[in-house]
Amino acid sequence: MQQAPVLNVQEDDNKEIDLLGLVGTLIDHKLLISVVAGAFMVAGAAYAVLSTPVYRANALVQVEAKKNDMLGFSDISSMLGQESPSVTEIELIKSRSVLGKAIDNLKLDIDIEPNYFPLVGEFISRRFNPDNPQDVAAPLFGLSSFTWGGEALNISELEVPSSLLGETMTLIVGENGTYSLLDEDDNVLVKSRVGETVEQDDIKIKVDTLRANPGATFNVTRQPRMATIIEYQKALDVFERGKDSGILSLALEDVDADKSIRTLNEIIKLYVRQNIERTSAEAAASLDFLKEQLPQVRKDLERAEKALNQYQIRSKSIDISLETKAILDQIVALDSSISTLKLQRAEMDRKFTEQHPAYRALMMQLSELTSKQNSLIKKVEGLPATQQELFSLTRDVQVGNEIYTQLLNKSQELDVMRAGTVGNVHLIDEADVDQSKPVKPQKALIVLTMTLLGAFLAIAIVLVRKALNRGLETPEAIEQLGLPVYASVPYSSLQKAEEDKRARGRTNGAKTVHLLALSHPTDLAIEALRSLRTSLHFATLEAKNNRLMISGPSPAVGKTFVSVNLAAVIAQAGRRVLLIDVDMRKGYLHKMLGTGAENGLSDVLSKQCALDKAIHPTDIKGFDFISRGRIPPNPSELLMKANFAELLDEVSKNYDLIILDTPPLLAVTDAAIVGRQSGTNLIVTRFGLNPAREIELTMRRFSQNGIELKGAIFNGVEKRASAYGYGSYGYYHYDYKSDNA
Repeated sequence: MQQAPVLNVQEDDNKEIDLLGLVGTLIDHKLLISVVAGAFMVAGAAYAVLSTPVYRANALVQVEAKKNDMLGFSDISSMLGQESPSVTEIELIKSRSVLGKAIDNLKLDIDIEPNYFPLVGEFISRRFNPDNPQDVAAPLFGLSSFTWGGEALNISELEVPSSLLGETMTLIVGENGTYSLLDEDDNVLVKSRVGETVEQDDIKIKVDTLRANPGATFNVTRQPRMATIIEYQKALDVFERGKDSGILSLALEDVDADKSIRTLNEIIKLYVRQNIERTSAEAAASLDFLKEQLPQVRKDLERAEKALNQYQIRSKSIDISLETKAILDQIVALDSSISTLKLQRAEMDRKFTEQHPAYRALMMQLSELTSKQNSLIKKVEGLPATQQELFSLTRDVQVGNEIYTQLLNKSQELDVMRAGTVGNVHLIDEADVDQSKPVKPQKALIVLTMTLLGAFLAIAIVLVRKALNRGLETPEAIEQLGLPVYASVPYSSLQKAEEDKRARGRTNGAKTVHLLALSHPTDLAIEALRSLRTSLHFATLEAKNNRLMISGPSPAVGKTFVSVNLAAVIAQAGRRVLLIDVDMRKGYLHKMLGTGAENGLSDVLSKQCALDKAIHPTDIKGFDFISRGRIPPNPSELLMKANFAELLDEVSKNYDLIILDTPPLLAVTDAAIVGRQSGTNLIVTRFGLNPAREIELTMRRFSQNGIELKGAIFNGVEKRASAYGYGSYGYYHYDYKSDNA
């Protein structure tokens, strides 16, 4: 029986662990995510409240399809399956001829913007409720150059030279209806009064209405006409309600509800007028064409009637047979249709080219009718000669009469259309605005979007930081590198407080002991070091000497914290411990134990101090230490001398354990020198700080120097949701102490 593979299950487990780790990372940083999302939410709410509301004016227009395009061309157009006439009308509404005229009539190319106080000025102005419509809000804080509510400025005429088109000018309100117009460089262009038209230096201006406090300013801009047309072409929204319904919906947005109504109504008025004028012009052109054709058709009819009368007199009133009359009626109908199409072709020659689809469709229809006509004429050729001649003359008369009557009727219709005032466009609903509900800003949507954006940005920052920080966060990850983990030391907030005390003590010049094992012996970090003490007891049984070196890959991993507190808990167990600060560059063991750095290791190795003077006792019985001493110029060379080995041999006889706190290996080579003198060597790695590559490089450096690295101490372990599922080495710590403690 074939064994089922286990690989897929393992891969699924890894994927699940990665997903749990990702979710856990977000949970660990929930405070950051909440703060950023909250800040964005507040910013979105502020924007929604302070931003200017935008109103949307709506109107409805009906476009009727033309039943007859003057001379009946609609029948041919319908054969082509052409698109709805609404599409054409939409483009006509947004044409320059319509929008440009509306802009000229309403002076929409003159932009007037009150000078509001930054950020909140416009909001304050909107909230001003005057008792009298002519009242203006008093300036706040004495800032009279800003507008605070109730101001009004209407400029009915403004002409400027091309150099000032699109440039913002400043209008300053003066006393008693006077004002001044300044350019961007604060040069006075015009000084005048409300209601007066003034022309000066190619500038012409007339202000009809000005209501504001003296000193208030407005930003005035005369936009280029074409730029304004393009702007309104983009702003005007025209669409058909329902396919081929002919109902057009027009909408225009503006911060001024009244202005949007006026503008949209003006556009509709001009469009309807243009439609009527276009219909009347087309009717007039077609009527002129028919008036040119009627005399010739009348003359042809009279000639045909005369020829028929003469023949009947000559032949003594011979009548055509019933069979011939039936064929005659069919041919007359075809001739009448063919003649109508030829008239339409003559009208089309003035409007379209021969490649136009409507023109080609007409020629196709004309060809089909001509073919039917020829087949009927062949039947007539078998009749007697007298019947054929009578048939031909009668046919000419009837066809001429049909065409002449049709042209008379059509000319009368066109004459009515030319003089009429109704087109195929009708206004259904005039423009109006619901001022109680602005279309913008959509406050709820803005707040929600900004909140989601803030949360997304915070999550992205967290994940990017997670991706960039390759520091290991589990003991298993270290053991996978081939290095046993002897203990996981939790992060201690109490130790952070002790370090702050030490910093303040240094500032104040005081020297006090800041040792966590003394101040908080039940802290979880100290409990983890007691567990390490037990592990080291068995690990050092087979060591070549009683010396323990503690190093690390990089600075800030907590070597000194682990070394000094480990020495304290070992001494508390009744053993004699000597802690030596071998970091003669940046060692600060003396600061934690409340002494000075003088008379230390560097002084002993340089024979400036005796060994007994360098050994300092601590407040813990059995715990002594040697500080770094004065900072020497050559720490590595001092350690390589025989003096260091002799010092270790001497102190090893008097103590149960010698702990050597060394600099980080990847920074300097001191740890590699000290490791040769030590029977047990450990490194301290920090949670989330040291990546796997640093630890591997540290192991390789020790191995290259012939030093056996016993294991690692995983320091600063934090409780994180992203680490759930890795339940070993202190990831689950429990506080278990006496109630009287």
